[in-house]
Amino acid sequence: MKHSGAISKITNSTITVSLEANINCEGCKAKAACGVSESSSKEIEIDNPNLLEQTRQPFALNEEVAVEMQEELGLKAVFWAYLFPFILLVSILLVASLFVSEGQAGLIALSMLIPYYVTLHLLNAFFKKEFKVSIEKMI
Repeated sequence: MKHSGAISKITNSTITVSLEANINCEGCKAKAACGVSESSSKEIEIDNPNLLEQTRQPFALNEEVAVEMQEELGLKAVFWAYLFPFILLVSILLVASLFVSEGQAGLIALSMLIPYYVTLHLLNAFFKKEFKVSIEKMI
């Protein structure tokens, strides 16, 4: 998956890119679940490649760049962000409804999403390593 955007912020360790609406989203299998295709602008934070290797021309603010991630990683991200929480919610709802009323089962199921998303947040460093995003200059 490739998206174009402009660099909106540069720090010593990261580059923040504002992604534009992408025409490639139309043919993507994960389009329905992906947050990038829904709005006109999203921001993504990428490890600064200037720290990893000495590039001849470092990136500059407001520079047009292309951000790329393997499609299989996009589908994996959709799974962890949308599909797994849905499966978790429905499973807990079904099990809890055997023991308590429907309303209470719904509240229990929804409240179980809080620890899930807190855990995702705590594993942020792991997911940043797992979902490597590359950045390249537009020609």
